[in-house]
Amino acid sequence: MPILKFILRRLGLGALTLFVVSLLIFLVTQAFPSDPAQAILGRETTPESLDALRQELGLYRPAIEQFSDWLFGILRGDFGKSFVTQMQISEYIAARVGNSLFLMVVGAFFSIPLSIGVGAYSALKRDKKFDTVSSTTSLILAAIPEFVMGTALIMLLSTSVFHLLPAITLIDAGEAPWADLGGIVLPVLTLVLAVTPYVSRTMRASMIEILESDYVEMARLKGMSERVVLLRHGLPNALGPVFQVIALNLAYLAGGTVIVERLFNFPGIGSALADSVRARDLPVIQFLTLMIAGVYVLMNLVADVATVLATPRLRTSLK
Repeated sequence: MPILKFILRRLGLGALTLFVVSLLIFLVTQAFPSDPAQAILGRETTPESLDALRQELGLYRPAIEQFSDWLFGILRGDFGKSFVTQMQISEYIAARVGNSLFLMVVGAFFSIPLSIGVGAYSALKRDKKFDTVSSTTSLILAAIPEFVMGTALIMLLSTSVFHLLPAITLIDAGEAPWADLGGIVLPVLTLVLAVTPYVSRTMRASMIEILESDYVEMARLKGMSERVVLLRHGLPNALGPVFQVIALNLAYLAGGTVIVERLFNFPGIGSALADSVRARDLPVIQFLTLMIAGVYVLMNLVADVATVLATPRLRTSLK
């Protein structure tokens, strides 16, 4: 089947991409100026203790041997052990991955339908009041960094202005994220406001292009109702380019939440990555970075397949 061949090609490219990324991750972490053993033991330790710990952590082994052991270990499902906590990485991050996934899913649940609806309606009301207001608002939101957005929301909704929501989440790493539903409102709202502008603007541009196309005009001339034209010809073709942007933003929700999680004290992979960088915990840094890269590759694969399936022209070209 043509679509199966297309998926297999994309999987092959994704595997090659992950290999290159894993090599870059390893080289970058090896180039860190600080010594992990020194970071673990502190400045007051003795040279003998440092040497013994470096031997235990395998820091004296050749770089190619360290890389191959790490990569093949991941392929076997052995993610390694944290230098700092001495826990298996799979055990250390299991709850945090679940927390970040929950935050990602909730953020996507609100942001994607909202952005598609706003973008499509803006295209239908092109150059009218709703389109002008929504386009200006999305442009302003897209220009605001996430930490500024989150800080502004805290000042507005968690201080003396409107003391409606807690400023931080009160969830331990082992607790379920829904244990403090009030505490995750601001992190989710920050992510929604960060993601929605990009998808809505792409949806608007794509929808305008489709509505001005010849085949949509031909459908109108045939006497089809505007509702049928939009649902049968407009949305399916307009969603193709939007899937790419949605995939990138979903990948951002998975890996780019470091600042948001740190800002709101949310115990996810973003917080774990920030903590591991501060502690020079190389195995955790390497695995989390590779996992985030894998999410990007997977999201792009899903977006490519969804684009082909949703766009009649692309679906036909595969045959």
